[in-house]
Amino acid sequence: MVADLKKTSTLQDDCYQTLRQWLTVGKFLPGERLKIRDVALELGIGVMPVRAALQRLAADGALVNVPNAGVTVPHLSRAEFDDVLNIRLLLEGEAAERGCSRLAERDKATLHELSHRMAAALKAADAKAYLAANEDFHVLLYGAAGSSTLMELIETVWLKVGPLSNQLFAYADALEVLNDAHEDVLAAIDKRDGAAVRRAIERDLFVAGQFLRQACS
Repeated sequence: MVADLKKTSTLQDDCYQTLRQWLTVGKFLPGERLKIRDVALELGIGVMPVRAALQRLAADGALVNVPNAGVTVPHLSRAEFDDVLNIRLLLEGEAAERGCSRLAERDKATLHELSHRMAAALKAADAKAYLAANEDFHVLLYGAAGSSTLMELIETVWLKVGPLSNQLFAYADALEVLNDAHEDVLAAIDKRDGAAVRRAIERDLFVAGQFLRQACS
């Protein structure tokens, strides 16, 4: 019995983490209804851990319960988006500046490779590849700060804006500028200039935010 409970708990946790990741990288769109059976089928698991994971995400504010419709991905108003963006500037700027001085040489090399992958994805208009490399880039830089609390706060805020992220590729102008700030980040890291890294990350978030804001209700 204990073993079964542990197995169920682990399955629920794994499902929860997977769905968080999917929300963060924009797999689901604002307003989309998440059907338990469809999600369970895609994950290859039963409906119970999916139902539990979706309710946890609703408690996190990443999803909303709608009467007679189950759970849906919320829409952000422009005012809500602006609030989230300001919080991101504070949290991610701080994490980037702290992380700059703690990056190992292999991590710097990985950041350069991720920037190349983002550039290639933008050229190919491959939203999935770009968003995956972009997340890896930011997670690696912020994670170097060594603050699990700061990282948890950042990842929670990402849940709010992740569903909008795929809509970046609806704007042709965005594809021309989205990787510029990453190149500035790398140049500042090479100089060990934490303040410049913070400014470049803030510029990255602000530029992307101006496109995403247009998709808000």
